[in-house]
Amino acid sequence: MTVETRPAPKLHRAWLIAGAAFVALLASAGFRAAPGVLIDPLHQEFGWSRATISSAVSVNLVLFGLFAPFAAALMERFGIRRVSATALTVIALGAGGTVFMTASWQLVLCWGVLVGLGTGSMAMGFAAMVAARWFVRSRGVVTGVLTAAGATGQLIFLPLIANLAVDSGWRTASLVIAIAALAVVPVVLLVIRDHPADVGTTAYGAPADAEVARPAPRTGSVRRALSVLGQAARTRTFWLLAVGFAICGATTNGLVGTHFVPAAHDHGMPQTTAASLLALVGVFDVVGTIFSGWLTDRVDPRILLGVYYALRGLSLALLPQLFTGSVQPSMWAFILFYGLDWVATVPPTVALCVRAFGDAGPIVFGWVFASHQLGAAFAASAAGLVRDQLGNYTLAWYSAAVLAVIASAASLAISRAKKPVAVLAT
Repeated sequence: MTVETRPAPKLHRAWLIAGAAFVALLASAGFRAAPGVLIDPLHQEFGWSRATISSAVSVNLVLFGLFAPFAAALMERFGIRRVSATALTVIALGAGGTVFMTASWQLVLCWGVLVGLGTGSMAMGFAAMVAARWFVRSRGVVTGVLTAAGATGQLIFLPLIANLAVDSGWRTASLVIAIAALAVVPVVLLVIRDHPADVGTTAYGAPADAEVARPAPRTGSVRRALSVLGQAARTRTFWLLAVGFAICGATTNGLVGTHFVPAAHDHGMPQTTAASLLALVGVFDVVGTIFSGWLTDRVDPRILLGVYYALRGLSLALLPQLFTGSVQPSMWAFILFYGLDWVATVPPTVALCVRAFGDAGPIVFGWVFASHQLGAAFAASAAGLVRDQLGNYTLAWYSAAVLAVIASAASLAISRAKKPVAVLAT
């Protein structure tokens, strides 16, 4: 009697694509993790004010956000692989270029413009594009995992950058980031493919009778991005998402990501200790974002956003009382909670964009993410100015808490989309 054995199912190519995308996002997160650690070393060496240095961070954050929707459109035109490989190279040029700077405008050029454009191309729109093209099943979880890549990059790079900046100088730290970005380029070129049809398959979880066909490349990337914005901006849903995500950026990348380390240092905490705490935010962020992706597949995304923002506001209102020269249990509690909440907002926001705008969802999310970075840029500059004028960050923390409550209300006000808004295919 012969026993029929079935071959083990092969791993779907989508998971390899997601893995390579995770590594690419991991590397691009490195230089975005640097500003909070390098503010004091740059201030000490060049004598630039914190407001001046924060202005370079603001340029970085603005371009990081504003270029994201154009990058998504460029990926539709030229492919995910080519755009992401080019972006990593630009990040490396910007990071390496800071080694030679002698004036603050060069900081703005390298740290602000080049790295801003490079990381903008590797922003959340990239994650949304990969998830939307390669996954039908588990899309929320994959979005969460790719979003968590930024936090994981922060986890890896922040302590490394802080220790290098202290032991070997900030130039060494910048060179390490440049090398890391370049090292990922071969991974992107060898593994990532633009569409499932490129390897003769369909998206993971697609119906069995789904057609294996590659959509025709779109021309006019700039026009495509702007036309999507024009039509999305006519909807109430877009503006509620944009307001909420702008506040999300202000309360994460702009304020905590940029100013937590110098704020803790103001209270006597060693810079390396504060950087390690911020890196721990990345540890818990991985768990929180993946779990948020799982929840997004099961719970109304509007409710999730409302809860996330409300709890974030509460934690920011308590933060000014938690800073001391050493790490107390209350600060550990803040780091745990804030890490779980940091970018847990991304999976439900992506889901709402795709639900409301269909195939144009990744580009719409690119524009929503642009608002995230505008909010972050404003907060980075405003908090630096508050610190220069008042001598502490207290007003910045309380203002952010109020904004988070507003974001919660905006999210809960989003109406459930009955069908996606039709968007021009041009």
